[in-house]
Amino acid sequence: MRSVALDQPVKAPVFRGISIGRRLKNAFATTLFFTSFLIAMVPLVWLLWVVVKRGWYAVTRAGWWTHSLRGVLPEQFAGGVYHAIYGTVVQATVAAILAVPLGLMVGVYLAEYGPDRLTRLTTFMVDVLAGVPSIVAALFIFSLWIATLGFEQSAFAVSLALVLLMLPIVVRATEEMLKLVPDELREASYALGIPKWKTIVRIVIPTALPGIISGVFLSIARVIGETAPVLVLVGYSRSINYDIFNGNMASLPLLIYTELDNPEHAGYLRVWGAALTLIVVVAAVNLVAGGIRVFASRPR
Repeated sequence: MRSVALDQPVKAPVFRGISIGRRLKNAFATTLFFTSFLIAMVPLVWLLWVVVKRGWYAVTRAGWWTHSLRGVLPEQFAGGVYHAIYGTVVQATVAAILAVPLGLMVGVYLAEYGPDRLTRLTTFMVDVLAGVPSIVAALFIFSLWIATLGFEQSAFAVSLALVLLMLPIVVRATEEMLKLVPDELREASYALGIPKWKTIVRIVIPTALPGIISGVFLSIARVIGETAPVLVLVGYSRSINYDIFNGNMASLPLLIYTELDNPEHAGYLRVWGAALTLIVVVAAVNLVAGGIRVFASRPR
């Protein structure tokens, strides 16, 4: 083996300039991506502009956010969407109460106790459930909850269908957030003699909790605007119904669908006002999720 003298100078690496061809390719790719972004933004901006333009009058009227349509005639533009907002929030809240604990436990199992045959099967089923259309979930709940078990159409049946749509998002968010927790925290806990289940409950989950909460809010924003479950599983009511197990209950998607059959100008205003209200509600939920994610990423 040839020896190298210790006093022999080491040559510095020679960096060559970027060739013209690579610069042209980089400029072309940058232009292509930027143009694609602008093209994708055109329908989004146009959609928001149309909804805001046509729905602004309704959402700025007195009583729109605080009154229902009880006693309001189809040709009369009065009242508001308070009953629909209430129904939307209640249905999404009940679905979250059912879906979040179940999704959290499944995500913990996939992230902390796999891989094995059961985790692979569970992952496959979660992927399948993530691709199920909302109308299929609604029909499944209708056939099981109403046609087979004999329960009535209600807001609770809608929440059951929303659970099927929320579960994959909650499971994936929980699993990915738990995988981001450093293994050093687990190993340090095990070295102190703490059992695995207590390590997960006391260390792993609290560390990943901000990201999990963000995923929960994103799943809620995903299901708030679903139309198929409310069309199949509950009827429309022009007033507030506080019983989620019996009777009809309004929601923003159901209000939009119902008022589409109203030929009066008041129906036109209510349709676009409810559409803008739904966008505002979904945007608010997404902003909460983004705020939690930003707050969690701040250095401490």
